[in-house]
Amino acid sequence: MIEKDFIPKPYTNSIENGSVTWSSPSNIALVKYWGKKAHQIPENPSISFTLNNCKTITNLSFTTKEKEGKFSFEVYLDGEKKDDFKPKIETFFNRVELYVPFLRNYHFKIETSNTFPHSSGIASSASGMSALALCLMSIEKELKGDILEVDFIKKASFLARLGSGSACRSLEGDIVVWGSHDKINGSSNLFGVKYPYTVHQNFKNYQDTILLVDKGEKQVSSTVGHNLMHGHPFAQERFKQADKNLSDCITILKDGDLDKFTALVESEALTLHAMMMTSMPYFILMKPNTLEIINKIWAFRNKTNSKVCFTLDAGANVHVLYPESESMRVLEFIKNELVAYCQNGQYICDVIGLGANKL
Repeated sequence: MIEKDFIPKPYTNSIENGSVTWSSPSNIALVKYWGKKAHQIPENPSISFTLNNCKTITNLSFTTKEKEGKFSFEVYLDGEKKDDFKPKIETFFNRVELYVPFLRNYHFKIETSNTFPHSSGIASSASGMSALALCLMSIEKELKGDILEVDFIKKASFLARLGSGSACRSLEGDIVVWGSHDKINGSSNLFGVKYPYTVHQNFKNYQDTILLVDKGEKQVSSTVGHNLMHGHPFAQERFKQADKNLSDCITILKDGDLDKFTALVESEALTLHAMMMTSMPYFILMKPNTLEIINKIWAFRNKTNSKVCFTLDAGANVHVLYPESESMRVLEFIKNELVAYCQNGQYICDVIGLGANKL
C-alpha cells in the first residue's frame, strides 16, 4: 500500500456529535528503531512485544462546529486541562488531516489517563497516540458506514505512526513488526503488522518488569535523537545490523532459544545507547543505577542459569524480561537486589498483551 490509499472517498453519513473511548497499551521493542526519514518513515525495521498493563485510556468527544477553520480541541490528563499537550496534538492533526478530513468539522475534547504513573519515565506517546488514532478511526467508521476490521486497524496504525513512530506497534499483539523487511510477509514502513509466523511456547505470557530508575524528563527528546542519525558515522551499519537481527529473530521466536534471545535483545539495547553516545552532539541517557542493574542481572544469570535478560528504551529505565515459568524466582531477585536501584523503590510488573480495546 501507499499513502494515497488511506485517503477516504467522500463520507456517506453525517454525525452531529458523539463520544468514543479506546484503551491502547505501550510496547517494548526487541529490535530497536532509531533513525527516521521524512514523514515518520523508519530507517530500519523493528519488532516489539505489546504490553498489557501499561496503557493509555482516551475518551474523544466531539461536537459539530458552526464554521470550519482552525483545529478546535482541548486536552485533559487525569481530569486536568493540559494546554502544553496542544502543540503535539496540532502537529498530529496537521499530518493526518488529509486522511481523516473531518477534523476541522468538529470541536474535540480529548480526555486521557495512563494506568502507569505520570512522569514515571515510561514513554506514553506510543499508547497515547495509538489510542487517539483509534478514536479517530471510530468516528470515520460512523461517517463511512462500515470498515472491515483489518482495514480499520491498518489505517489506525498508519495514523498512529504519524503521531509517534512506535505508536503503530501498539494496536495489536502479542508481537508486532514495523518496517519493510523481505522475510516478513506484509511488513510495511507505513504501519505495524501482527507478527505472522510461529512463536514458540517459551514466549507465551512473557513477563516484563519495568524498573523505574529515573522518572525525570529525558535530556534529549526522541525526535532530536532520531534526527542525530542523519550523518552518523555508524548509521548505515546499524541499519544493516537491525535488518539482520530481525531475520535472526524469526528463527529464535520459532525455536524458542532463550539464550539466543537474550544475546540479541541485550545487544540491541546496548547498541541503541551506543548510537546515542557516538552521535554529534553525543548524549548518555543511562544512569549509574542502570549499569548497576545490568551488572546484577548478568551476575544473577551466571549464578543461577536463569533466562532473565534486560532491554532498554531511550532512557534510564530497565525492562527486565523473563519467561512466565521463572516469575517467582525473578520477582524475588528483583525485590531483594534490584529495587534498591529504583527511584523511590518503584517498579511495574507487566506481561505481554494482545493490543488495544474499545471501551
